[in-house]
Amino acid sequence: MADGERDKTKAGTVVSQDQGAPSSAAADIGARKSEHIDIVMSGAVQAHAVTTGFELIRFEHAAAPEIDCDAIDLSTVFLGRRLKAPFLISSMTGGPMRAAGINAALAEAAEAKGLALAVGSQRIALEGAGDGGMTNDLRRRAPSVPILGNIGAAQLRVAGGLDIARRAVDMIEADALIIHLNPLQEAVQAGGDRNWTGVLTAIEAVVRALPVPVVVKEVGCGISGRLARQLSGMGVTVIDVAGAGGTSWAAVEAERALSMRDREIASAFRDWGIPTADAIVAVRAACPGTTLIASGGLKTGIDAAKAIRLGADLAGFAAGILPAAIDSTAALVTRFEVLAEQLRICCFATGSIDLAALRRAPLTAKPSAE
Repeated sequence: MADGERDKTKAGTVVSQDQGAPSSAAADIGARKSEHIDIVMSGAVQAHAVTTGFELIRFEHAAAPEIDCDAIDLSTVFLGRRLKAPFLISSMTGGPMRAAGINAALAEAAEAKGLALAVGSQRIALEGAGDGGMTNDLRRRAPSVPILGNIGAAQLRVAGGLDIARRAVDMIEADALIIHLNPLQEAVQAGGDRNWTGVLTAIEAVVRALPVPVVVKEVGCGISGRLARQLSGMGVTVIDVAGAGGTSWAAVEAERALSMRDREIASAFRDWGIPTADAIVAVRAACPGTTLIASGGLKTGIDAAKAIRLGADLAGFAAGILPAAIDSTAALVTRFEVLAEQLRICCFATGSIDLAALRRAPLTAKPSAE
């Protein structure tokens, strides 16, 4: 398919070729991940009682900023590559057929706007049940920006875990590997991985063995300062807090539950976790020199500005950009142009000429933890 035609095609309808015959277990995982996309798109799985905490933060307005708005520098360096804005297209996934089109759009938009790209879980591709577009084609579409691979921590506990990690990096020519932590989701999910004994040992082994940096992230319940300090001591160089206040994966699994019993169990944890703003503050205090990504319920460029002010280096967006990702590359590019302009104007209205200045911008309201 020509690149020009790609923009006109719904990402969800593009299929990857030569996917082979998936195993029954892998096919079940693929169906589950595609169902996850539909449930998240429904908008019915946001946390209720817990929020990101960004609503508690208010910048002091600079009525005379004394800077040129168009001269504000939003650029930053991440994994040795320069980004035009401090944004990470955070991990999203789907069944193999849907994922191929979504991933192509994400890569094209990342390259067009100079943003970092984190793929969704590569488990299905690694198990040979269709690559979901997770091949070196992503690097072809996004040659100049950071691309991050992704594998679940629970998958690294098994024999051959290091080989799985290496293959995840090699198959997409990744600049780093994300190891995602989702114990709550696994615990409430039918057939989930409930034995997490030895997970930290497995992560440390991957950190030591891989030639690329390792990123550890949660999936919506947050990372504490205590765990962040432990991970940093193992050699983890990037932490994505992925805090509570956005999509609740316990709520997602409640929607998927086939029995009232399982639905009731999962639903009780809908608001579990550390709010994103609190997690940023705690992790930054615990790990002053660690690269910090803020994700979990970010919706606007103002949210990104608040995250950066609290100590984040990058702002990650997932559910908030998913509709555009499913639509087309062009829609996704437009979405990130809006987010970047919101961040730029926030810098202007605080008198911040660049991201370093934004980190020092005065606040009139802030989390008590800061």
